[in-house]
Amino acid sequence: MVRLAGEGEKTEKATPKRKQEERKKGNVLMSQEVNMIFTLLIIFFALRMLIPGIYLRLQSNTVDFFTMGARVDSISQTDVVSYFVKGCILFAVTALPLCLVAMVSITIITMGQTRMLFATEALQFKWEKLNPINGIKKLFSLRSVVELIKSALKIVILIYIIYSELSKAIFMLPRLMDMTVPAVAAYTGNLILAIVWKAGAVFVVLAAADYFYQWWDFERKLRMSKQEVKDEYKETEGDPQIRARQRSRREQAARRRMMQNVPSADVVIRNPTHYAVALRYDPDINQAPVVTAKGLDHLALRIIQIAKDNEVYVMENKPLARSLFEEVELDQEIPEAFYQVIAEILAFVYDINERDGKGSALSGAGLAGTAQTEAATTAGV
Repeated sequence: MVRLAGEGEKTEKATPKRKQEERKKGNVLMSQEVNMIFTLLIIFFALRMLIPGIYLRLQSNTVDFFTMGARVDSISQTDVVSYFVKGCILFAVTALPLCLVAMVSITIITMGQTRMLFATEALQFKWEKLNPINGIKKLFSLRSVVELIKSALKIVILIYIIYSELSKAIFMLPRLMDMTVPAVAAYTGNLILAIVWKAGAVFVVLAAADYFYQWWDFERKLRMSKQEVKDEYKETEGDPQIRARQRSRREQAARRRMMQNVPSADVVIRNPTHYAVALRYDPDINQAPVVTAKGLDHLALRIIQIAKDNEVYVMENKPLARSLFEEVELDQEIPEAFYQVIAEILAFVYDINERDGKGSALSGAGLAGTAQTEAATTAGV
């Protein structure tokens, strides 16, 4: 039996919202190998720069203490305090700079990987962390296996590099007995430097590989099911069905308001059933006729029927009806290009209404005069 992928399976890539929520919890992409290897390399090169000064201070203090031991017969409590202070100063001068370099390095590298994240939620105490069953599960997880392989690989590589370098230098070891202490230290430092260079180059490659693995594992753990993606979309954008119903209600309310404007229109221009545009002209309010209602197909038929029921003049003009429908938005004045033709239509409609005793004292003369004046201005008159 073939098992189809269900909505509960984690097959979808994590959304930005999900990643942001996990980030607040402290769950971010980070490779401990990158932190450890680059911090160790920085500490080593800092040690290489500081070792001459450290050597001189250690040499000076060693000579002072041995000399003091040869000439001092007894030590008082004051001397003990003084020696302790000198020891603390020696530690601060030699070891403290390396500690500061290590602290600053690990902080910068970690903050660089986490993009300056400080998640207080990750510091909260959780009883689940004390559950031995969870600990046993982690021992046999994919991450534990990968970590074991990485550790074994690093040990093998480091042993091989150390063996290969020492095998080259083993014939030089007897000669070290005839060399001075600074010369032995310099030779040993060069040998250690060669080992660090080779091991560092290999470990940087391992760190890059671990970073890409951590990225893959991080994305895999954040995967979402199709249902989770749908639920998140509903939370952020709203239920599509509810939004569709709300949009439908708004459209219906707008249509009802538009239909309520049809009885007050001066004229409805149709084509003959596909388009219908209702116009109203009030010179005290508007500079040009306004489209109070317009519709297509069945909505056009409703506009026409309401106009007839309320004795609004309906005129058939196919190109004009289509042009008005496409170029003029609802509740907007008509463009200047329509002034002349609409003025003639309104003058005709007002004349009919006046003869029929419907009481319209308006005329299209004002609009027609405006159109003629603009036409004359355009022609340069």
